[in-house]
Amino acid sequence: MSEKKKIINIAVIAHVDAGKSTLVDAFLNQSGVFRENQQVVDCVMDSDDIERERGITIYSKNCSVMHGDVKINIVDTPGHADFSSEVERIIKTVDTVILLVDSSEGPMPQTRFVLKKSLEQGLNPILLINKIDKKDARIDEVVDEVYELFMDLDASDEQLDFPILYGIARQGIVVRDPSEVEGMTVESGAGQVDNEGNPMKIKKSAKGMNGLDITPLFETIIEHCQPYPDRNEEPLQLQISALAYDDYIGRLGIGRITKGILREASTVTVAGEGGGTKERKINQVFVYRGLKRVPTEQAESGDIVVVSGISDISIGETICAQGQADPLPMISIEEPTLSMYFMVNKSPFAGKVGKFVTSRHIRERLKKELEVNVGLRVEETDSTDSFKVSGRGELHLSILIENMRREGYELAVSKPEVIMRKDENGHLLEPIEEVVIDVPDEYSGSVISKLNIRKGMMQQMKSENGYTRLEYLAPTRGLLGYRSEFINDTRGEGTMVRRFEKFDEFAGEIPQRINGVAIAQEEGVTTPYAIFNIAERVQMFVEPGTHVYEGMIVGMNARSDDMVVNPCKAKKATNMRAAGSDENIKLAPARVFTLEEALEFIDDDELVEIVPDDIRLRKKILSELDRRRDARRSRNG
Repeated sequence: MSEKKKIINIAVIAHVDAGKSTLVDAFLNQSGVFRENQQVVDCVMDSDDIERERGITIYSKNCSVMHGDVKINIVDTPGHADFSSEVERIIKTVDTVILLVDSSEGPMPQTRFVLKKSLEQGLNPILLINKIDKKDARIDEVVDEVYELFMDLDASDEQLDFPILYGIARQGIVVRDPSEVEGMTVESGAGQVDNEGNPMKIKKSAKGMNGLDITPLFETIIEHCQPYPDRNEEPLQLQISALAYDDYIGRLGIGRITKGILREASTVTVAGEGGGTKERKINQVFVYRGLKRVPTEQAESGDIVVVSGISDISIGETICAQGQADPLPMISIEEPTLSMYFMVNKSPFAGKVGKFVTSRHIRERLKKELEVNVGLRVEETDSTDSFKVSGRGELHLSILIENMRREGYELAVSKPEVIMRKDENGHLLEPIEEVVIDVPDEYSGSVISKLNIRKGMMQQMKSENGYTRLEYLAPTRGLLGYRSEFINDTRGEGTMVRRFEKFDEFAGEIPQRINGVAIAQEEGVTTPYAIFNIAERVQMFVEPGTHVYEGMIVGMNARSDDMVVNPCKAKKATNMRAAGSDENIKLAPARVFTLEEALEFIDDDELVEIVPDDIRLRKKILSELDRRRDARRSRNG
């Protein structure tokens, strides 16, 4: 078999923050992809600005490394269930998956999700217990938990016979037995001491240390997974599993060649949904070498390739030899669970900052997003200025909004709403999520009380080492707006992980936000004097010197009703003053919302106004008089 034909495709799957991107760094560092003197950032695969800021993988990405004469294509997958559509498609292109599990946390809800998708595809995973240098590592228990998870997911006997490795990804170390790294904890400087006998601090490195590296992982991949069989003589078959866009060469299709050889500048038949076919010409063919996309004259079966030239290619379509349509089953994606309305920004400050402000701009941007984001749905509404956008969760939709904001778009969005379904008997069903919470013992009572009010059903509770782990099934409706409350209740010490579980019977009415808001009475610039007087009964959202308009939300009322205030009121000038009192107004810091917090906070009659340099909260109806009229009409039916 020639070098080109020895190809293994692997995906790294895990829960958020288990070390996927760090492990891929180790793969790249230890396979000679980078020059000796090359400056390399951490998590090099997380190339998107938002991915770097949040420390999560949002978009799956490809790279390749050589180990001996075997080419290993590596796919770094998102760990968050909101980006499940990315995971589902990528799993179809690989031969095996490396399941990464934190040695302390154990399997988390997203771990379950990505593993389930892998087992459904018939893949035989490799288990890698990561971060075994943690002080609270519980390696044996975590391995047992993973076995239980495999059995819960109806894994076959062959899938249950998975190899187990242990590692410290950020040091570039993988071993077959944890005893090989005893005494090498990161906290103690890998067991090394300086000239004075003090423990040495070690730097973050993915290149291995003390003679240990990730060679055992390379060897296990090659032992566990045979290189893709030579199917070059068969007619071409390549299913598109992801899309990309290049400003110079246009739309790109990414997928794995199941059989045959793909050549540049060749004419092919593209088979789509419903048995339809179309003749198209491919321009260029690219393969991955390290992190780079490299043009090639031809690519062989088993390889992951990028093709250009087909401007209307879509995810799930199969590229076949000319005149020999042989489509693979279309890729099914799970349905959205959450929707919100994207509207043209009509506030008094509209168009002052953004470059793209009209409904045409927003429609074109959403259409462009649909080309690469298959978990998204966009529907036209009765109004030409509003679009209903549905996705897999708050994070899925907020990442899209954040990207639009950074690109110069202005828009207003409504409160997220869950998407209900009806069963065959006409009963209303709603999305239910699995929630796993870890909190210090003293805060567990408050969390349990809040989740019970939100119609959550406790599945399991256990307490050890001062922390309580709670597992709940709760309606998505009840969890909207809960995260910020949870952070306050646990003083920031709790962690909460959510994952869509199923559709189940409607759980009944759930209480919404109990606090009213403070609404600006007029347009102007806020003053310290006015804010000082308002802040006695209102938690402020704006600082002095902020430009506000009538109908803009400037704070949260301590009571349940809304209150109209004037944060722009100036102190009357007189010829009398008390020494120093005018200069010594002390104000509590204003509460600053992230985009997700703003979406969680707003009520049904409120909007989040999103512009490139700011996020504002506002009432749908800005005028106080109009709001009163609307309320009167609602009461009178």
